[in-house]
Amino acid sequence: MVTVASCSLFGTSGPRTAAENFISALARGDTAATAATTDDPPAATTLVNAVFDGLEHPRLTTGLEEVNDEQFSYRATWDFGNGHVWSYLAHGTVRQADDGWKVHWAPSVLHDALQPGDGLELQTLPATPGRDLDRGGAPLIRPATVTLVRLDPARTTDLERTVNTVAPVLARIDPSVTRASLRSATTGATGPVTLITLREDDAARVESALRDVPGIVLSQQQRRLTERGLSSPALTELARDQDTAGAGWQVVVVDTAGTVRTRIAGQDPAPPQDVTLTLDLRAQTAAQDALGRLDEPAALIALRPSTGEILAVAQNPAADAQGPIALSGVFPPGSTFKVVTATAALDAGSVTPDTVLACPGTENIQGRQIPNDDGFDLGSVPMHTAFAHSCNTTFARLGVGLDPTALRRTAARLGLGTDWDIPGITTVTGSVPDATTPAEQVENSIGQGRVVASPFGMALVAATVAHGRTPSPTLIQGRPGTLTRDGGEQAPLPDQLRTELATMMREVVTDGSASQLADLPGVTGKTGTAQFGDGTRSHGWFIGTRGDLAFAVLVVGGETSRPAVDAAGRFLEATPNP
Repeated sequence: MVTVASCSLFGTSGPRTAAENFISALARGDTAATAATTDDPPAATTLVNAVFDGLEHPRLTTGLEEVNDEQFSYRATWDFGNGHVWSYLAHGTVRQADDGWKVHWAPSVLHDALQPGDGLELQTLPATPGRDLDRGGAPLIRPATVTLVRLDPARTTDLERTVNTVAPVLARIDPSVTRASLRSATTGATGPVTLITLREDDAARVESALRDVPGIVLSQQQRRLTERGLSSPALTELARDQDTAGAGWQVVVVDTAGTVRTRIAGQDPAPPQDVTLTLDLRAQTAAQDALGRLDEPAALIALRPSTGEILAVAQNPAADAQGPIALSGVFPPGSTFKVVTATAALDAGSVTPDTVLACPGTENIQGRQIPNDDGFDLGSVPMHTAFAHSCNTTFARLGVGLDPTALRRTAARLGLGTDWDIPGITTVTGSVPDATTPAEQVENSIGQGRVVASPFGMALVAATVAHGRTPSPTLIQGRPGTLTRDGGEQAPLPDQLRTELATMMREVVTDGSASQLADLPGVTGKTGTAQFGDGTRSHGWFIGTRGDLAFAVLVVGGETSRPAVDAAGRFLEATPNP
C-alpha cells in the first residue's frame, strides 16, 4: 500500500502550492490527482502507473526540499520492505497555465535518469547459494548447472522418430529411460515436456547427440544438487530450499522493450555462505548401504541422544516413491511402543523389571484377542523377560491397567506425539491419542489401535531413553529445533528408570528378539512387528542405541522385525561408535 507523507502547505497558490500538490498526490498513489497537477495529464497518467507497477507498489513518502522561482526539488523515499529503502532527490519545473500553476510534465520529474519512453523496474538479485557440508566439512549439496532436455512436439514433424532417436541416448545416463517411457511422457502433450535433467558431466556425454534432433530443446538452469551417490529426504528438502536471506535488489531504468538501460539503486547479493549440517557422511553412507539390499520400502534415521544432532536420514528407492517417510511418514509402531508402555508402568510404580507376569500365547483382554507372534507361550516370567521376547499378552494386560491418559503423557515425555520446528526439514513424530475404551487401550499399549509413529519419532524415543530427556533435534549446526507442541509432560526420566529401561533394552539384544546383534557391544534395542490394512500383513521395526547414537529402522511390509534388525546391524557395523 502507498502511504501519504505529511506535507504542510506554504500558501494557497503559486509554484510552491503546485509542487506540494504534485508530491502529495504522488505519495498517496493517486494517479489521477497526480496527473491533474501537471500540464500533460495523459502522459503523466501513463508513466506514473507504469512506475508504480514496475516498482510493485511499495510504500512512498515525499517531502518538498526547495522551491526557487519555477524550479523545485523534493525527496522521494520508496520502502520495498525487508529493509530495502531507496531515497533520492528529484527535480521539476512549474509553469503558469490558463487554469493556474502546473508542474511541467517530463519523465525526469519522477527521477532525473528517466527519459521519454522509459520506465522503472524493481528486480530481485538472487543470492548465489553456498554449499551444505557434513559435520566434518565434506560437501553434501553444492550449486551446479543442470541441463534440461525438453521435447517440443511443435518443433518436429515426426515425433515417433524423435523419440526413437533420443531414448537410447538418454538411456546411457538413466537406464530406466525407454522408448515406451518417453512415449508415455509425451502422449497428449501440447507444449514442451521435460524428459530428463542432467548434471554437467552427464550432459557433456550426450549433448552432441541431442543438439540437432528435431523437437529437442536444451536449456540450462542453476540448481543445488546433492553429491552423486547421496540420497536422503533431508538433503532433498535442503536442496529445494532457496534461502532468500542473502538476496540483493536493484531498481533499473528500462526502455519500451523492457531492456535494462541502467541501474540507479540497489544492493548486491551477499557472497555465498557455506552451511554446516549435523549429518555425518560416513553414517549417511552406511545407512544408505544398510537399506540398499531391501526390496520393500525402508527407512533409517540416526541421531545423537546427548545433543539431538541428526547424523543420518536414509531411505531406499522404494521408500522414496512414497515420500519422506523417514521424517514424516506415520505407521503403527507395533512392539517398539512397548518402550512407552513399560516406561508408563514402571513410572507408575505398579511393577518393577523383576515383577513376575503371565505371558500366555494368547489372551482375551477387554474383548480383544491378543496373540503373541507365532503364539509363543512363556508362562510366568519377570517383566524384563517378557519385554526382551516382546510378549504382547503381558504388555496388553499391563497397558489396560494404566490411567487412560498415561500412554499419551508418557509418549510425549519420550518425544512421541510432539511437534518440532527444525530448520531445514519438516518432521512428524506421530500421534498417541487417549484411548476412549479399555479395548482401545489394550491395542494402543502394544503399538496398534490408533497409535502411529514415524521413524523420526521412534528415534526420539530411543534417544530420550538414552539421554534422560528428549534432545532438541538439529540438522543445521547452531540452529536446534524448537518444540511447538509438547503434548504433555516433558520432565526428565529419573536415573533409576533410565537404567531399568536400558537394561531391559540390552536384554532384547543379548537374549531376546534381536539376538542376532548380540555380538555387537553396547547395543540396546526393541523390535516391533505391526499389523496394518486387513491385518494379514505387517511392518517390521527396530529401534535402539549404542553409546551416543540412537536409531530407528522401519521396513514397510517387512512382515517380521528381522529385516529391520539386520539392516540396523549392517549400519552399526559400518558406523564409528560415537
